[in-house]
Amino acid sequence: MAGAGLGLTTLDVAPARADALLLVDADSGKVISERNTTHPWYPASVTKLMTTYVTLKAVRDHRINLDSLLTNLDSLLTVSPNAVAQNPFKMGFNVGTGVTVDNALKMLLVHSPNDIAVVLAEGVSGSIEKFAEEMNTEAHRLGMIQTHYVNPNGLPADEQVTSARDLSILARALILEFPEYDYYWHIASIRLGKRIYRNTNRLIDAYVGTDGMKTGFTCASGFNLVATATRGGKRLIAIVLGAKSSTSRAVKAAQLFERGFAADPLGSATPSPGTVDSLVSIAATPPDLREDVCEHNRRHRPTKDGDEGGEAGTASAEGTNNVGERHMLPRSSRRGAGVLTSGLAAGIQPVEVYTGPTRHDIASGAPAAATPASKKRTHAVAAKPPTGHHGRQQAQNSAAQRRAPHTRGQRFRPPPSA
Repeated sequence: MAGAGLGLTTLDVAPARADALLLVDADSGKVISERNTTHPWYPASVTKLMTTYVTLKAVRDHRINLDSLLTNLDSLLTVSPNAVAQNPFKMGFNVGTGVTVDNALKMLLVHSPNDIAVVLAEGVSGSIEKFAEEMNTEAHRLGMIQTHYVNPNGLPADEQVTSARDLSILARALILEFPEYDYYWHIASIRLGKRIYRNTNRLIDAYVGTDGMKTGFTCASGFNLVATATRGGKRLIAIVLGAKSSTSRAVKAAQLFERGFAADPLGSATPSPGTVDSLVSIAATPPDLREDVCEHNRRHRPTKDGDEGGEAGTASAEGTNNVGERHMLPRSSRRGAGVLTSGLAAGIQPVEVYTGPTRHDIASGAPAAATPASKKRTHAVAAKPPTGHHGRQQAQNSAAQRRAPHTRGQRFRPPPSA
């Protein structure tokens, strides 16, 4: 029985026959809307939220820092043969390539490469197995009683399961415990050399107020999304599991947000289901959506398990139509989705990432407005660099650039207001 040993107390039931949907208030944990919330599900790449959580906790505990290992300030996380062997979707760095934790996290949360998840796991814990133990320890401590991990990237494994309930608990933990790193899941795109990688989360460019977090896909899980959005000081978390396409999950999440941001989201006569912690867990077999998602839907899907490249993809940094390119949703997918638009992130320059040691000649933090016209896009979510030592260093780098405009590297201006 799936979920054995995870503290489930209810009887085994049939797998969910529809997607799982959950809308939660980020501050209080109050459930606004839910369906199949406590059915076990294969997480796919939303697993990388826990990879991020464990990594940031290691930073907080001074086991590592964002720029290099504290035990050796000249060392970097290293791409191992094990990382290179990950398939199918990855950055593709050679064995021995060094990368800072800061750059690895940016790549992980924007482009979702499976090799970088392993680089972080091995850098933090020494091996995938030890890192998975840490992931499970943190999941248990947070109260994610339906979750079990065996790898840091979400590639298919029968034992790797979660639920919408548990993912909302994890998203809240990231928001509430690491507010200084909220920047990482805001980033609209990254630039590596001449390539631009757009965030796989379409809502960042299509729904006003979106400010995170992570997508996921395997044939068995369907298209998953953990998303956050803020309006009027109110922050919501939407979970969509098992959508049939990346567009469908974006539409479903946007519709959840619209309900949550309404003046009376529950309706005057509708009692609240309580908080996510009070939802009753269901012991069941996670649904396998392979036939519906991959066998009967070959036209608009990634070609392999874990391949999220078809959702956002890459573009050359050369030319004029890459930064700010508008990605319109297919007309057939827009029915009932008038809340979605396009081009909200067009005024936000990509955040530069790179391999090797920390560079002090570029501002690796917040993207900036590229043109005066971008200032008109007041709904775009501009990333802000983390606070603390790393944030101060980035600010110092930016100040140095302003004093010396001839310095090598891109010069950033303050981003437009969100």
